[in-house]
Amino acid sequence: MEFCFEIYGLLFAFGQFRDFFRKIFDWWQASNLQGYAPICLGLEDFYIRRLYLRIQDCFGRPIASAPDAWFDVVERYSNDNNKTLKRTEKISRCLNLGSYNYLGFAAADEYCTPRVIDSLNRFSASTCSTRVDGGTTTLHKELEDCVANFVAKPAAVVFGMGYVTNSAILPVIIGKGGLIISDSLNHNSIVNGARGSGATIRVFQHNTPSHLEKVLREQIAEGQPRTHRPWKKIIVVVEGIYSMEGELCKLPEIVAVCKKYKAYVYLDEAHSIGAVGKTGRGVCELLGVDTADVDIMMGTFTKSFGSCGGYIAGSKELIQYLKYTCPAHLYATSISPPAAQQIISSIKVILGEDGSSRGAQKLARIRENSNFFRSELQKMGFEVLGDNDSPVMPIMLYNPAKIPAFSRECLKQNIAVVTVAFPATPLLLARARICISASHTREDLLKALEVISQVGDLVGIKYFPAEPKKELQHQEQQPGKDTIKLE
Repeated sequence: MEFCFEIYGLLFAFGQFRDFFRKIFDWWQASNLQGYAPICLGLEDFYIRRLYLRIQDCFGRPIASAPDAWFDVVERYSNDNNKTLKRTEKISRCLNLGSYNYLGFAAADEYCTPRVIDSLNRFSASTCSTRVDGGTTTLHKELEDCVANFVAKPAAVVFGMGYVTNSAILPVIIGKGGLIISDSLNHNSIVNGARGSGATIRVFQHNTPSHLEKVLREQIAEGQPRTHRPWKKIIVVVEGIYSMEGELCKLPEIVAVCKKYKAYVYLDEAHSIGAVGKTGRGVCELLGVDTADVDIMMGTFTKSFGSCGGYIAGSKELIQYLKYTCPAHLYATSISPPAAQQIISSIKVILGEDGSSRGAQKLARIRENSNFFRSELQKMGFEVLGDNDSPVMPIMLYNPAKIPAFSRECLKQNIAVVTVAFPATPLLLARARICISASHTREDLLKALEVISQVGDLVGIKYFPAEPKKELQHQEQQPGKDTIKLE
């Protein structure tokens, strides 16, 4: 960690040195905006110019096919030290370890795709209207009923974008005089929604119910700032699977704490709905939590369902209130009809309503693939975050120089990975985030493990000792004994 500080310190020092001379040269150049303050100013702008641009080829790689287990990555080049990137006509066929295609619905599906095409012919690609005007089709009503039934809630409302679902809903359900207690590693959409609500925000240590109880107890005793009046309402916001950690929420303990102090529970299941649980119904099913104990259930359709958008599920009174007051419902264009049909069809496959067992097979495969891949990475000596059954598994890189090295070396061997750095993670906690899919075969995973192991040795990110390999070279059967001889 100290070495990471030194590297960032050097980059920061050289960046400031270059900025100093940049100001001198800019002073001599005439400006068309004399008297205006710089429109881009601050640490984020400095980070982008002096650090991010050096490795921007590792991010935003364009693809030229559906994000299936294997996809086509467009090759790019730069003639100005990565300040700008230009596309080529060349493509590389790569194993996809970055997309949120948990159940494999992002590619063509024998049940979903024909129905999506039919809906496109019937309804067009867009409703070109908001839900309260002409943007509510029969598909939207069917989708909301389907989602409510799937998550075992009385009602649901859907939106065209998952990020907006959090950022637009929180300011509607709580405001000034209210208290939001948020997990310290909650997604940016939750952070922005909480800030926009005007409510008081307090943070508890990541996935630590005991600290949540301490914060709740202190805040209830203290009351609102200055006036010390009781809070109008308290909402505790957590995620089912934390997208940058791969960890499952300690939901049973958190629900118990919230019940004790009469606080509402807001559960973001963006990465867990459809991906975990015996029938894909998320962390509530996986951890044995009654959905009646979760007041507000949020999720997205971009991960397990191969579509776009998000939903809020809860009581009929809550959903009706949101339809009257939420800007994302009143003013935004409704979710695309083909996207809505994709979600409906994929849920039917998951539940077996398509007349097959493919849904159950996908759920079993994503669980098996995730646990196998995580176990093998740990045996190799990588520092892998997260819990079993989670399809999200971050491999810690730490050192900023290892971010581009790991990404580029994997790409050279046709493995496409996602590396994550500041501002998505703390500055010194860079990582590669692997997302496993039910569409990955065992051969795909073994190839990925072989390449990642080689690159891990090359880059030096195996921070733990690897387990000794045990190879079964031949089996020798002795009379009267069932033994396997290892040589």
